[in-house]
Amino acid sequence: MSAERFVRYSKPVVFLACLVPMGLLVRKGIESRLGANPIEVITHSTGDWTLIFLCITLAITPVRRALGLPWLIRYRRMTGLFAFFHGSLHFLTYIWLDQFFDYHGIVKDVAKRPFITAGFTAFVLLVPLAATSTAGMIGRLGGRRWQMLHRLVYASAVVGVIHYLWLVKADKHLPLRYAAIVAFLLACRVVIYFVDRWRGVAPGKDHAERLE
Repeated sequence: MSAERFVRYSKPVVFLACLVPMGLLVRKGIESRLGANPIEVITHSTGDWTLIFLCITLAITPVRRALGLPWLIRYRRMTGLFAFFHGSLHFLTYIWLDQFFDYHGIVKDVAKRPFITAGFTAFVLLVPLAATSTAGMIGRLGGRRWQMLHRLVYASAVVGVIHYLWLVKADKHLPLRYAAIVAFLLACRVVIYFVDRWRGVAPGKDHAERLE
């Protein structure tokens, strides 16, 4: 089977797999298994999966370069949009279930609590990426400008990890693990950049593949 056919047939499977975390969370809610503080469970679950999908998205380029699997890039938009999807649910949980759409209170919270400020910033950085994720937007913006804009994903991942680190008061084992993964993936991109320059390859050619 050609790589093109494999991607075409596997995409629905990958899409359904990406829905599993939300499906499990919904099932827990239906079965009343969200514990004594369901809002906290939902908040942590959606936040964790936002970071997980961000890490998967950041890992695609290093993995495809290391293993020589260029077709892996065809999944990057999907995983990036699922990161935005879970980030949106995380944000919605905060403004709806936690703050009950008290916008005055939300503004004060964002201004006074550093971890809320960091989380809000990480989400805002994802918005233009989701809005320009289509092939049509690549054409409108131009490949180079689109590529530069989508480097915001690195900033969002870093600020998202900071949000998690500032949120946790005691056991920081999990946020530090995310920090190590994001740092490693950013280091991989730096290495790729310099290797491409050494080989005389123009940096950031992924846009030419039109993502799907």
